[in-house]
Amino acid sequence: MMLWVILLCALVSSLLGGLYVLGAFRRRRPNEPPLDKGTIPWLGYLLEFRKDSSEFLKRMQRKHGDVFTVLMGGYYFTFVMDPSCFGSIVKASRSKLDFRTNAAQVVLRVFGYKPTEAAHRVAHAASLKHLMGDGLTVLTRATMESFRKLLLFNLSSGEKRVWQEENLFHYCYNIVFRAGYLALYGTEPPQGAGSKEKAEEQDRLHSNQLFQEFRKYDRLFPHLAFAVLPPKDKREAERLKRHFWNTLSVKKVQQKDNISGWISDQVQLLAEAGVPEYMRDRFMFMLLWASQGNTGPTAFWLLLYLLKHPEALKAVRDEVDKVLRESGQEAKAGSFPVTVTRDMLDQTPLLDSALEETLRLVAAPLLVRAVLEETSLRTSSGTEFTLRKGDRVALFPHISVQMNPEIHEEPHRFKYDRFVNPDGSRKDFYRNGKKLKFVNMPWGAGVSTCPGRFFATAEMKLFVFLMLSHFDLELVNEEEEIPAIDISRWGFGTMQPVHDVPFRYRPRF
Repeated sequence: MMLWVILLCALVSSLLGGLYVLGAFRRRRPNEPPLDKGTIPWLGYLLEFRKDSSEFLKRMQRKHGDVFTVLMGGYYFTFVMDPSCFGSIVKASRSKLDFRTNAAQVVLRVFGYKPTEAAHRVAHAASLKHLMGDGLTVLTRATMESFRKLLLFNLSSGEKRVWQEENLFHYCYNIVFRAGYLALYGTEPPQGAGSKEKAEEQDRLHSNQLFQEFRKYDRLFPHLAFAVLPPKDKREAERLKRHFWNTLSVKKVQQKDNISGWISDQVQLLAEAGVPEYMRDRFMFMLLWASQGNTGPTAFWLLLYLLKHPEALKAVRDEVDKVLRESGQEAKAGSFPVTVTRDMLDQTPLLDSALEETLRLVAAPLLVRAVLEETSLRTSSGTEFTLRKGDRVALFPHISVQMNPEIHEEPHRFKYDRFVNPDGSRKDFYRNGKKLKFVNMPWGAGVSTCPGRFFATAEMKLFVFLMLSHFDLELVNEEEEIPAIDISRWGFGTMQPVHDVPFRYRPRF
């Protein structure tokens, strides 16, 4: 009899535990945001969110207001759509709202890398040293050399002005990815290849092969991050992970010439911190995606918007030509390609504005914090909510800030000079008469702001600067519409188009 009682108690406990995990007992407490668990236990709204995050959040906002909690995949996410609350969330101490908890889970699932506090300190210090300030000047110079090797190496031979046709997204992503990769991870040693020319040819070949594999992984990335890959794709993802762990292994990277300080410092400091070599190999893969996963797609959108808006293309190209003249250089037939420096990139307010406007339209990161202790949140209307310990709090700036008509007039329209005043200074933005701090958040905010944003910006601007100064560009079909976005990538930085756009280019002179 006693055995049956024990078994029955165990069964009841398991049942109650299962119901708890599925969210059956969750109830809204006083002062908490509206709670919506959906109709599917445990999953809640995960599938609907993955199908179209933007439309889902708009619908929830209409139903519940600017702050609401939803169940997704066993976790409760409180979405905050009121921009006035952003400051208190992104500035909150890690003891209350921690961005690393959720990020660590995704990083482990996607890259097989398990972050540590020591590794975080190493990455932060290396980024401060090499991705901004004097370090950025050095890295911009290396990136310029990579673009010369990939984009401009035939120009000085007097190449005829013949139109070449490509697909714009593939072209931009390919060139920008490879240039960043070579600048960061190093180049083939000339002594190993036999000559400088052969070494550069190998760099072009190997970087292109790496890009092809990277694109395979990139297509799987969103579903992998949410752990919803079917078995066949999961096997392919694991194959690709192993490929990148091997190709970007510490041993192989250290055999290269011209390795960036950003990479070499982290390799050395992680080893000194006792991080196992196999984990350092995985760290190298994570750095590649973090540094190059969004720059190429953003460059595509920027060039496409410029090509679709002739007045914007002319204004930015005139600015580029002016900066070249003032540097004492000129892009002309038969001459060596120009050299663009970081100082020159700092003299392009219209290009800056056009890039920021592009990011406003297409960058859609999901900023998530784990609630480590009960936290109060006050909205612009004066309503105070309590965030429950153990939940997640999430911001989706693309809707609440970047496409907000109260902040940006005609938010769906591309205005290349939206962020710049006539005198070249940065424009301020207001809502209800109050100056706003957060008007565009493609890089995140607060302690989780992307540390590589200055290098990424320099990389994209350098690419567009060189394209506009050295090539005539046009769409194959002038009536080509801006393609729709791939909604499966909502929340992962820069969105990608559902189809490519044919374009052609030729040397300008």
